[in-house]
Amino acid sequence: MDPLDSLLDEAAARFAAADTPDALEQAKAAYLGKQGLITERMKMLGGMDPETRKAEGARINRVKTAVEDALNARREALREAQLAQQLAAEALDVTLPGRGHGLGGWHPVSRVRERICELFAGIGFVVADGPEIETDFYNFTALNTPDDHPARSMHDTFYIAGTDRLLRTHTSPIQVRYMEANPPPLRIIAPGRVYRVDSDATHSPMFHQVEGLWIDRDVSFADLKGVVTHFLQQFFEREDLQVRFRPSFFPFTEPSAEIDMAWGDRWLEIGGCGMVHPNVLRHVNIDPEAFRGFAFGFGIDRLAMLRYGVNDLRLFYENDLRFLRQFV
Repeated sequence: MDPLDSLLDEAAARFAAADTPDALEQAKAAYLGKQGLITERMKMLGGMDPETRKAEGARINRVKTAVEDALNARREALREAQLAQQLAAEALDVTLPGRGHGLGGWHPVSRVRERICELFAGIGFVVADGPEIETDFYNFTALNTPDDHPARSMHDTFYIAGTDRLLRTHTSPIQVRYMEANPPPLRIIAPGRVYRVDSDATHSPMFHQVEGLWIDRDVSFADLKGVVTHFLQQFFEREDLQVRFRPSFFPFTEPSAEIDMAWGDRWLEIGGCGMVHPNVLRHVNIDPEAFRGFAFGFGIDRLAMLRYGVNDLRLFYENDLRFLRQFV
């Protein structure tokens, strides 16, 4: 057998026996390295006559190419074997259910607040905002609430020690600030967080409220009834929803009423309302002889409880994902 052919067979056999990339590189050096057998054969060409060098060079190149092909084939085989071993070690059972990332969503109270804003925007109300830390003037005095009113008690309200400031107990201060900055006519709703010292299944020290205000020259209690009834029917998607207005008292409205709606086999109190008291208008330099208005207020959390059938307000704030995921 031709010595070069024997060298080719020997190299192919040694490459096939190499079971790691390192062993294969060592086998390569024995044939194609600087001191390799094929490299030494190439060096011998310089001492041959031109005709012999040409013929022998062609033979050596043919063998060298074949050796390189055998080397590359073994490299690929080792790479595939390594990949197969890795895949086997990291096997994935595709029959298992997927574990994709869950999508986030709005909190149910935020979802209800947004729905309220959209419904009132549809009848011309704009959204107003204000600070949650209020002064005594905006929270009580400007709203015709006297110093001896129970709402001013330390047992009912969160005061900031050493100041005349407190956590607002309703969003009515937003109405006062808006009337100070904007001349009538005006039509706003004021949603936001409010704070009172109260906590049980239907009350929270922090809760959400939305109040509405409409000031114009010819606004009447009939307009108030129409706006409130329209909103509740649209919110609960019941055109036959019955709403009644029961006489009540609030220091900042006169006359005042509680808003009840028929819910199942009973009447359920849902909010309060009334015509804006003339003293409130005078505090913001609006002439009560020229302008009249009405105001109303609902608990956003209460509306959320009714809309979603939740019987304990605290569920909204316990951050239990099993509960909150129902609304995503």
